Amino acid sequence: MASLKEIKGRISSVRSTQKITAAMKMVSSAKLHHTQAQTEHTLRYAEELKGILNGLLAAGDDINSPFVAQRETRTVAIVACAANSGLCGAYNSNVWKKLSELIQKYEKEKIAIRLFPVGKKIADNLKRAGYDYDKRFVGTTEKLTYQKATQLAAELMRLFASKEVDKVEFLYHHFKNTAVQVMTDQTYLPLTLQLDQEGKTVVEDFIYEPSVEQLQDLLFPKLLNLTVYTTLLDTLTAEHAARMMAMQIADDNANDLAQELTLQYNKSRQQVITNELLDIVGGQANR
Repeated sequence: MASLKEIKGRISSVRSTQKITAAMKMVSSAKLHHTQAQTEHTLRYAEELKGILNGLLAAGDDINSPFVAQRETRTVAIVACAANSGLCGAYNSNVWKKLSELIQKYEKEKIAIRLFPVGKKIADNLKRAGYDYDKRFVGTTEKLTYQKATQLAAELMRLFASKEVDKVEFLYHHFKNTAVQVMTDQTYLPLTLQLDQEGKTVVEDFIYEPSVEQLQDLLFPKLLNLTVYTTLLDTLTAEHAARMMAMQIADDNANDLAQELTLQYNKSRQQVITNELLDIVGGQANR
């Protein structure tokens, strides 16, 4: 049985750790509320643009943008988004698990892969596994700005327009609520019509001025830039939510452990007192 000093030391250690987890939870909560507000405002704007995009795509024959070209998939670019640090539960491991499945799937189909990790943790996983990847955008979500997002979007648009890749996918966590982050595999390029839950085309009736051609030249790059930015904001929000929940669980576990150790300490202390009393009573009885 552990001594009273050892148990007291463990209680002190657990309480110290609990202070750290509580502080990290508060920091993650503050960051979550900030990024969640940003994401909600940006998504409203993005949804309106997507409505206009659907109207343009529904025009069909009038669209000659390189970003809507459907080609046989011979090379695919995958942008995998994870965190720059740990202590966020299964957040990073889920991204790596899904990315590994995608890589194996495309390798079986003899499709070439170009990897663009966003986040140090997913880049570390790729490095350990021996995969080649583009290192330029690993730190994009560290102090994320719209300018950083457009740099990634510009490279992806360039690759697709020049036919160096035939498809671009984003792999990331979508923030559903504080407790749930949904692993999402989204096609970024080529652009396609948006469908509703019944699989029907969602098209709003617009009158276009000055012309469809001029609008598509302006709108498509703008929408693609915004899509990257909102996706990165979304994955950041999910990361903060996952870390906040992980720290909440750690805080609860530390509290439970501290209570168990305190109970054990009190029982051991009571046993020591009882033994001392028995020694005293026994000594007096022997006189």
